[in-house]
Amino acid sequence: MLTLDELLAPVTADAFHADYDDRKPLYIPADAAAGKRALLDWAGFNALLDQSSIWTAQTLKMVYNGDPIDPSAYCSEVRSQSGASLRPAPAKVQTLLANGASLIAGDVQGLTPELRAISRTLSETFAGLVGANVYCSFGGVQAFDTHFDLHHVFAVQVEGQKVWRLYQNRANAPMTLPEDSDEARRWFARTRGALMQEVVMNPGDVLYLPRGWYHDALATEGASLHVTFSVTPLYGRVLFGLLESAAMQDPAFRAWLRPSGEDGGRPLRQQLADLGRRLAALTERPEFVDEIAMSQERLVPRDTPYALPTRPALTLYRPTGLMPPRIAGPGAIAIDWALSQPQLALEDMLAQFDFIPPDTIREAVEQAVRAGALKRL
Repeated sequence: MLTLDELLAPVTADAFHADYDDRKPLYIPADAAAGKRALLDWAGFNALLDQSSIWTAQTLKMVYNGDPIDPSAYCSEVRSQSGASLRPAPAKVQTLLANGASLIAGDVQGLTPELRAISRTLSETFAGLVGANVYCSFGGVQAFDTHFDLHHVFAVQVEGQKVWRLYQNRANAPMTLPEDSDEARRWFARTRGALMQEVVMNPGDVLYLPRGWYHDALATEGASLHVTFSVTPLYGRVLFGLLESAAMQDPAFRAWLRPSGEDGGRPLRQQLADLGRRLAALTERPEFVDEIAMSQERLVPRDTPYALPTRPALTLYRPTGLMPPRIAGPGAIAIDWALSQPQLALEDMLAQFDFIPPDTIREAVEQAVRAGALKRL
């Protein structure tokens, strides 16, 4: 699997995290990172597009001079054994491309081994959700006006050339974008600040942009193809849902709040202060940290390649009824499930709990076997 060091070479992963990660943009020319052009080429992109049955109006979009093109202009209703569906029509798509439209193929992160490798690396590195889009555009045509994104951006130029303009300003940890409109475009242009840097991307170049950094891009001449990886880690908002579930087990959070007019509001303030301390204590519990860790693991793709016609062998266990060992961390959840089954397969356990690292589950099973709580069949 491609490492972050290999993706960003000659910049090391340590240097990236220290100086650039969520701080400032990073541009890496291709001559310092040989081999990245192999990520995708025109032949590979055409082969992906030729798999017409996998594309929909949601995953394949078209834009002209910053305006999205209505799917009715490039899609047709297709009937198959699965029923009728609206799919991009290759002839219509290519006619619009000939007129200068841009093409965005979305959710491609799992379509080739190379895309899967980078996506998994980025997902594990940032404990975040990763998506990949391929952008095809032509010289002198700008697909998107100045904007910022709600995630980390790693752009890899794979064919042709494209100019990226980076501006001085950065939105402060944005969570939403204004609705696409002329007013929104004027707002972006007004708030982006002065031009900070102009980067000419050639095949193999990599550009990193932190969340919220104002930018736009324009193909210079000929056709341009680049892949953008979006990386979206969890942020503090996830605590609210997890805390609610944990807090409601404490009677203090189920008690009525004191009236605000009682004794000048003193009892209410004391009650709120007590609840705040209880919430702080909840976030420090190892079990709560484990919940966060499992939420992050759910975002990492699990690559389990098919190996047909080989029939997988199952590793079977049976609970013995003996007391299980004390298992710390997320592995305890998987073992609780295992001990509730009359019989189980380790492979099924790994699939059921794919948000727990496989090695953690295997070690928990071994502990249960050594304690006599599980028996290998």
